[in-house]
Amino acid sequence: MKINGKTAGEIFDSIRSLVHARELTPGMLLPSVRELANELGVNRNTVALAYKRLTDAGFALSQGRNGTIIRDAVSDVELEGSTAGLTLKDLASGNPSPDVLPKLQDLVTFIRTSPSLYGEAAIRPELEEAGREWLQADLSTRFELNLTSGAVDAVERVLATWLIAGDRVAVEDPCFLSSISTLKHNRLQVCPVPVDTEGMQPEALASQLETGVKAVIITPRAHNPTGYGLSSGRAAQIRTLLESYPQVLVIVDDHFSLLSTQDYHHVIPLNTQNWVLIRSTSKFLGPDFRLAFVASDGETSARLRQRLNTGTNWVSHILQDLAGASITSPQFRQTIEQARQRYQQQREGLVTALKRYGVTISSQHDGLNIWIPLVGDTSAIVMQLAQRGWLVRGGDSFALGGSSSGLRITVSDLNPAETEQIAQSLAAILSASRQTFIPQLA
Repeated sequence: MKINGKTAGEIFDSIRSLVHARELTPGMLLPSVRELANELGVNRNTVALAYKRLTDAGFALSQGRNGTIIRDAVSDVELEGSTAGLTLKDLASGNPSPDVLPKLQDLVTFIRTSPSLYGEAAIRPELEEAGREWLQADLSTRFELNLTSGAVDAVERVLATWLIAGDRVAVEDPCFLSSISTLKHNRLQVCPVPVDTEGMQPEALASQLETGVKAVIITPRAHNPTGYGLSSGRAAQIRTLLESYPQVLVIVDDHFSLLSTQDYHHVIPLNTQNWVLIRSTSKFLGPDFRLAFVASDGETSARLRQRLNTGTNWVSHILQDLAGASITSPQFRQTIEQARQRYQQQREGLVTALKRYGVTISSQHDGLNIWIPLVGDTSAIVMQLAQRGWLVRGGDSFALGGSSSGLRITVSDLNPAETEQIAQSLAAILSASRQTFIPQLA
């Protein structure tokens, strides 16, 4: 293996070719700047620039005084959902219950008969009005509104408008599977921030901000996988922290908003230059209605629209018609309230049942899942539950920094009898295993 070149571009191309040829593999240390400059007979600044280009493009990772290493290849990340036709009771999918989603046949009559053509407004006027009303209640500043194909699409597009490969992004640990996938496939550096029952831990976030992160992604309610949400006090702490970093992009993913049983607590300071607040319809309309309203500052909105315009131009107007018909229907508020109560009862039912069998966890859950905090590898627990007929997600799938472990159980389709059975099964397995359970105050 030999690195060649006299210019920064030639050195960059040489190393990239060696990576593609697998002569340089993930984890390998590149020569120091001084060493390679002497070997090639070039100025050290030339090598430093080549290495900077490699890190920006995601081929290498700078470790400061410890040198520059070849970065791990982008690997597959687990996805939400489960395979159809399972014989196990599926408590792993993260899906909403089909029973509380709108029936498509009730909405198809609202699709407009005239086709949408290029040049039309990106957002249907009635849907834009509903979105502005939905977001305005929690925003004290002026904002621009855009529509994307779901919250994950919004996060990916916004990150791409501001960041480049190699940039550092602070995210919650454990972390939502799609966020992990988005960051890895965009070759962004994941900077984990542990969460507790009140949300992101301020001390850990402060440490990551000091390292020069370019963006922070925060879930204010129904954090996936834990189901925790920001308390008022924690939100105020995070907001105060972020005031000292106005240049950091702040992305707030309030995906569960209308169905949440917790209040929304704003974390974006007034002096933050670039920010977004995202609210999706997929939890109350279903994943096929993958729409998300994106409120943002003007510059971020302009950049986001450029990315939308060079792609599909708009989110399908057919989907917008269907979503708008549901959101503006007279029974919408009642439907939302019924779904909210259903998920709350199912969460509380499992928490209460677990407590009866000696497994005390936080009662601060929100969303479609509850979190059983454990210590160490959870694969054996997942396997034993599967042997008893239950499919759950092990916490290892969501862990980033090794600071968290547990089980995620999706409760959206649990009935009372099943709730009692899974609680009994899990308590028995934990009691008989060497796995350490972390008790929490209810």
